[in-house]
Amino acid sequence: MKIHCPFCKSENLKVHQKNGHAYSTMYRCADCKRFFSERRFTGYSGLKLSPEKINRIVHCLCEGVSVRATSRLVEVDKNTVLAVLRHAGDLCQRLMDSKLRNLRLRYLQADEMHTFTAKKEINCTAGEKSNGFHVGDTWVFLVTDAESKLVPSFVVSADRGLGAAQQLMTDLASRLSARPQISTDGLRSYIWGVEQAFGADCDYGMLIKSYGEIEGQLELIGARPKAISGRPELEHISTSYAERNNLNCRMFLRRLTRLTNGFSKRVENLFAALCLYFAHYNFVRIHGSVRMTPAMAANVTDHLWTIEEMLNAGASSENHP
Repeated sequence: MKIHCPFCKSENLKVHQKNGHAYSTMYRCADCKRFFSERRFTGYSGLKLSPEKINRIVHCLCEGVSVRATSRLVEVDKNTVLAVLRHAGDLCQRLMDSKLRNLRLRYLQADEMHTFTAKKEINCTAGEKSNGFHVGDTWVFLVTDAESKLVPSFVVSADRGLGAAQQLMTDLASRLSARPQISTDGLRSYIWGVEQAFGADCDYGMLIKSYGEIEGQLELIGARPKAISGRPELEHISTSYAERNNLNCRMFLRRLTRLTNGFSKRVENLFAALCLYFAHYNFVRIHGSVRMTPAMAANVTDHLWTIEEMLNAGASSENHP
């Protein structure tokens, strides 16, 4: 890529100095006399690690390795891993906001999963709940396309209320260009969210699950599809792919793995980790059932991406919104 001055767009540049610690070169524009780094055009801008180490950190975080284990494997400080996580999460959020638009997805499934931030809800005091920092119960809402396995939208919320469901469905509606069929479980918040976001422009059905006591334990004994609005195809009212995707998240995100001490201490880090994971899931990782990445199956891209391309595309989205 030909380098030009980001301020005046001139190509009349001179090498000012090479920063060994930042693995980058500083340029000076001969026209406007301003300085800039060659990393300004990449996903590594603002970080002093080598691109190889940054890619290794991102790869570890997307494969279910904890922050402390990543710091030992890559031989960097724990805070450096968190800085890379937040940086990459910001780039991946911009990437998905720009690339996942005008989607033609037919059968969408929404579901939510529970986690907690800093400590479990039962252990939170009134002072901790009112100090301006989120602690306790945390819910992750996500949407999965049944055909391409793409995850176009997700939301992190403190509860399972109407606001989270409406935010999820509003974001989903802004990314679609065709009438979808949406399936959810029996959580009534979704009814409000779908109505507010889509109105009559979607087919919506719920999977109503029945539970009973078997040998002293509450277990699922049946599920019945129910049309809520529009004309949904009853055979496609299901949440199986969304629930399977919940398992993927818990397997490949240490923060969501149960019965460990790898849970998120700050909700901002959880959101950044989810942005990074879903961008990697959509664009970089080949899905076993479709034998390509979900983004390729959904015609968002025509090739398999690398981690470097994913980060650079996020930086490009930042420069060219």
